[in-house]
Amino acid sequence: MLDWDHNAYYHRVLLGHLPPRCQRVLDIGCGAGGFAVELAERSDHVDAVDRSAAMVAEARRRTPVNVHCVEGDVLTDALPATDYDAIVSICALHHMPLDAALPRLADALRPGGVLAAIALPRTDLRHEWAHELAAGVGHRALGLRFLSARFLGTGPGFAKSPDHDAMPMVLDPQLTTREVAAQAATLLPGAHVRRLIFWRYLLVWQKPAA
Repeated sequence: MLDWDHNAYYHRVLLGHLPPRCQRVLDIGCGAGGFAVELAERSDHVDAVDRSAAMVAEARRRTPVNVHCVEGDVLTDALPATDYDAIVSICALHHMPLDAALPRLADALRPGGVLAAIALPRTDLRHEWAHELAAGVGHRALGLRFLSARFLGTGPGFAKSPDHDAMPMVLDPQLTTREVAAQAATLLPGAHVRRLIFWRYLLVWQKPAA
């Protein structure tokens, strides 16, 4: 009853890293299209890509006309376009080897474009015990608050969508936040990686303008 959608909770974090207005954005691992709907309000065109045919079909049903939903693998298939203003992803990056994914995504950005991704880290109690403790307490406290919001209709309740559990899980997280940061620093100099409270990390990189 007190469970809620951590991915939806962090949509606003990714939106905060987008340029004020984008011509074209790539959403990797779009799932059922919930975030693509929000991106469509900030961008003239959104390419939403997922490896699951079922998720792409659902995304096509719910997204507006400026969202192009594509079934495909960003590591092996041609991307719908290049020169993206922004590339975003929620809980897909930890399913991919970073040494293959990050350079490919970097190449698809225009100069000055932004890559912003949220993904799951492997548990690292030695270095992140405080985050784990805060997450356990905060999950229940916010769960009660969001439940009340849903009941009263006073704000976003971050309820899990009916298709949430249908989203396929390919791989458990293989890297800790520190390991992600170390790889990102090599692959994308200047990238910033930080642990978020609710079992996620945030990676942000801006492609050099020159």
